[in-house]
Amino acid sequence: MDQRFDALRALAARRGRAGPRLIAALAAAGRAAPGGPPDRAPGVARGFGLPAAAGLGPATYYADLAAPRGRRHVRVCAGTACFAATGGRHLAEVEAALGVAAGAVAPGGAVSLQVVRCLGYCYAAPACLDGETPLTGADLAGRLAGPPRPAPEIPMADTTGDPVVLAGLAGGAAPWQAWPAVRGERTPEEVHRQVAASGLRGRGGAGYPVAAKWAAAGGRPGTVVVANGDEGDPGSFADRLLMEEDPARVLEGLALAAYACGARHGVVLVRSEYPRALARMRAAVAAARAAGHLGGPAGVEVAVVEGAGSYVAGEETALIAGLEGRRGVAAPRPPYPAERGLWDAPTVVNNVETLAAVPWIVRRGGAAYAARGTPGETGTKLVCLSAGFARPGCYEVELGTSVLDIVTGPGGGPRGGGIAVLQVGGPLGGFLPGHALDVPLTEAALSARGAALGHAGLVAFGHDADPEAVLRHLWEFADAESCGACSPCRVGSHRGRELVQAGDPVAAGAEYGRLLRVMAAGGLCAFGRRVPAAVRSLARAYGDRLAGWQGGDG
Repeated sequence: MDQRFDALRALAARRGRAGPRLIAALAAAGRAAPGGPPDRAPGVARGFGLPAAAGLGPATYYADLAAPRGRRHVRVCAGTACFAATGGRHLAEVEAALGVAAGAVAPGGAVSLQVVRCLGYCYAAPACLDGETPLTGADLAGRLAGPPRPAPEIPMADTTGDPVVLAGLAGGAAPWQAWPAVRGERTPEEVHRQVAASGLRGRGGAGYPVAAKWAAAGGRPGTVVVANGDEGDPGSFADRLLMEEDPARVLEGLALAAYACGARHGVVLVRSEYPRALARMRAAVAAARAAGHLGGPAGVEVAVVEGAGSYVAGEETALIAGLEGRRGVAAPRPPYPAERGLWDAPTVVNNVETLAAVPWIVRRGGAAYAARGTPGETGTKLVCLSAGFARPGCYEVELGTSVLDIVTGPGGGPRGGGIAVLQVGGPLGGFLPGHALDVPLTEAALSARGAALGHAGLVAFGHDADPEAVLRHLWEFADAESCGACSPCRVGSHRGRELVQAGDPVAAGAEYGRLLRVMAAGGLCAFGRRVPAAVRSLARAYGDRLAGWQGGDG
């Protein structure tokens, strides 16, 4: 039995488990008053009966809480798709247009600028949020100076002929069709058996069997189910599409999961960079309560919580820490969240896309889902194509479909002069050379090429992209988003960035290779462990153009 004890967490539990209320209060204080976290966080914490450390911890960790704010606050994306679209030039253009440097407030407090790693507008990159108004396109700086124009909706389509996750958006299927029948006629065990028979795996990146995670919770009292909408992989916007355009389907999947797990409480975490998704999910919860699907006799109470800006906070142990009002850093396992999670309750964390597939499986049967995809990796997947394609957007495909067929079929091929390298599954997923894309879209096939399925976002880099600039961008992301919980990742990401920025692989030599090996072996969570694999896959994809930066075979 794990005996770790966190005195601050124990105190927070005794003082009412403020959690999301504490984070929301810290965010409100940051918007209302100038100064940094030390000026406002202690007072906010005292308002909840907590010591100053309880406020300073999250306020100095989460990007949204730590960023200085002016009366007009702009968040500009420096994620992979936006970087690929402009070579990173849009950031300097935005700084010039606003008259303020990134991470600063203009004199007088009129405007502030914050760099974020993805806003979910990869199909129309580059992008920013002016307050809560999204702006996109090549003339991003000009749009900040002129009257606001609406950002384009997410293009989406089904390529399978029988959509699962896009059943409502592309297939016209109404939500809340499976839930009433299940609640009245089927046992939790029957729902679990259908999902087990389907072979459904988590779509958030880890790919863990969903039924096995549900079983690990064991139907114990107090079980909580969390819909993870903290979609932070630059290049992916599938969860944003679902939460904004079909939130009821996500909630139905959450209700079915809670029923199968014996849970009476659910949480939907929506990243702060998705303000429209947050509003849509809250409205959908209210509508579901009014219709009798949630709360009351239905037995499932659902809360919608806003994140505060952190990539690693999408990892399930870090996510739980954030829901408790703590810094969103990864924790050692065991114990696993399904055993001891949110306030020590058994906690099942499923990605939004994962849950959106559950109503189809319950209505049509696990065997019907298992017949799709490949025998080892069943079903369908939402694939997001960035602005580097002729037809960017979100497409539902069968697992096992060739990446090349996705790029040239629904994607319409690359925009411009071809693809030098293709990022698959986010910045830590990996890269494929543009001439070798005929690989099945499965975790097994991509892993054999040094990449990973992840969220299945595809970001194309043209032949005009500077390979060393792409490599620096990857290390900058790792350094900026490492949660700092373990030294191999915290120190390794920073030192890797320094070595690559110096631009001399010969001088980096043995230190660089040793750094990659230590990160791969010693990282606490998948973030730190995946950085070396992503770096090596990029170096292999570029070949001679990044000679020396592979760091050995590890």
